[in-house]
Amino acid sequence: MKVALTGGTGFIGSHVLGELLEHGHEVTALVRNEEQAAAVAARGATPAVVDLYDTPAVARLLNDADGAVHTASPGDATSANLDSAVVDAVTSIFAGTGKPYLQISGLWVYGTNTAITEQSGYHAPALVSWKEAIERRVFGARDMRGVVIVSSVAYGDGGGGIPGVLLGSPRDDAGNLIMLGTGQQHWCEVHVADLADFFRRVLEDDAARGRYVIGNGTDPTAAELTEAAAVAVGAPGAVPGSEDEARARLGDYFAEVLLLDQGADAARARTKLGWHPSRPSLAEEFRHGSYRK
Repeated sequence: MKVALTGGTGFIGSHVLGELLEHGHEVTALVRNEEQAAAVAARGATPAVVDLYDTPAVARLLNDADGAVHTASPGDATSANLDSAVVDAVTSIFAGTGKPYLQISGLWVYGTNTAITEQSGYHAPALVSWKEAIERRVFGARDMRGVVIVSSVAYGDGGGGIPGVLLGSPRDDAGNLIMLGTGQQHWCEVHVADLADFFRRVLEDDAARGRYVIGNGTDPTAAELTEAAAVAVGAPGAVPGSEDEARARLGDYFAEVLLLDQGADAARARTKLGWHPSRPSLAEEFRHGSYRK
């Protein structure tokens, strides 16, 4: 397939790019500048320097694509505007064609819920409260195979924003890492390579559509992950913190999502697309893998 991809130099998007190229797809990577263009070209993609807010320009690039994958995100207050602009461009070209459009989302939209499925109601904290309305536009586009991949915390290959938060945790007087809150909240997780594999499976399967919850099913506590992160950075251990400390450290919006207690097993992805995560857990990666200093 000829695939248009945003975010091809980002943590998740770069793994999706590699997965697609490895399986014979032709990828046009929509990038911001010439430096990023050189990076994706070196990996075998065709670069296209474009402003993702320029709806007509993005739409022109989509004309020859058989499908599109959107993983780009500024990760700040402009994220909603970017997603909205990309959906405008995609629906203007793909509506009525049956072509696939895959967009990433995140499990935080469900709020506190230890048994998340695709049928669970959204109880989105403020940080991600804008996502649902944009996703409804994806599903409402006429005769377009819209897919929203609702990802757990992505990790692996020494990268990812949330692993970085844990590795950079403040320390107490004894050098122990301080957990986010009490550490008893569970987080859903997925190795970025397993996540990229799922993106490819969805793209290639004409029956795949709608929303898919993705996680490896381990659902560790923040305490377990912080204790493993302590091994990676050579700290003696980890100790509980408090909600007030977490909010002071990260701000109210970001702390709120990291204090959520969540669980998910990705049953639909496993049953319908034969997806089976095979990489080590984040705790294993911290203790023995790519995050060890």
